[in-house]
Amino acid sequence: MPMATQTKRWTLAEVHRLPDDGNKYELVRGELFVTPPPTDAHETILARLTELLVPFVATNGLGLVYHPRAVMRFDGSEVEPDLMVRQRQHGGRDWDDAPTPSLVVEVLSGSTRRRDLGKKRQLYLDAGVTDYWVVDPEALHVRIARRGERDLLVTDRLTWTPSAKGASLVIDLPALFG
Repeated sequence: MPMATQTKRWTLAEVHRLPDDGNKYELVRGELFVTPPPTDAHETILARLTELLVPFVATNGLGLVYHPRAVMRFDGSEVEPDLMVRQRQHGGRDWDDAPTPSLVVEVLSGSTRRRDLGKKRQLYLDAGVTDYWVVDPEALHVRIARRGERDLLVTDRLTWTPSAKGASLVIDLPALFG
């Protein structure tokens, strides 16, 4: 009779003991995800987004734009989004004290598609991230996820209005995808 296989549940302490070998190690509710270094195309999209986000975020007092190696911790999980916007951490010295991001961006790749659209999406929304953008360079669209709303697929112009009283950032997606 076949026996059910048990999946190992990882802890943050175990993940932090893994080697610094160029891979990205993330923990989502006990499940370990290992991602190889990104491609040039992946990083080009992030560089273009950064050029647009940094002045908008600074001008509107939204905090800072963070890149990988900056982490978000929630519910025993630790993830490194491709980009995130959050307020500056005042006085905290640990990622556990960092504010919840208002925006998280992940760029899909073959190795991350399922987790970015599934477990990580749910983690971000459960943590209270206001806007989660999943950039799909193959389908040339951005999926916007917000808690309690249906996902929105954008193919031409993405408009981000992080505050009800604030300005909007409009991103031309064909230009973003090059």
